[in-house]
Amino acid sequence: MRLLILFATALLLSACASQGIDRQGYRAEGKASYYGARHHGRKTASGERFDQHALTAAHRSLPFGSRVLVTNLRNDKSVVVRINDRGPFVRGRIIDLSHKAAAQIDMLRAGVVPVRVEQLAD
Repeated sequence: MRLLILFATALLLSACASQGIDRQGYRAEGKASYYGARHHGRKTASGERFDQHALTAAHRSLPFGSRVLVTNLRNDKSVVVRINDRGPFVRGRIIDLSHKAAAQIDMLRAGVVPVRVEQLAD
């Protein structure tokens, strides 16, 4: 009986931990940076205009339109962004976030932070 209760509790906790987010497969950890005012209004690699106030990001290989969960590993804050550009082109960085996305995970002061990036199902 004790084992059954332990199993049920573990199952319940794992369901709560997912927060209803359906992850798809791509997962990586590395450094994130952000870009903002200087690029605002310029065309992205996807053809749309960069909006520093939108929740978007640049990634080297994920398809345009992909949604990813980015978690700041220093404070465990997360944000969901849509990939609409290519980059970053600095060694060791895996994603460039818009100014708004960077603000949501509290990385503006640091500029570059360790993150986990997980692709979400459509």
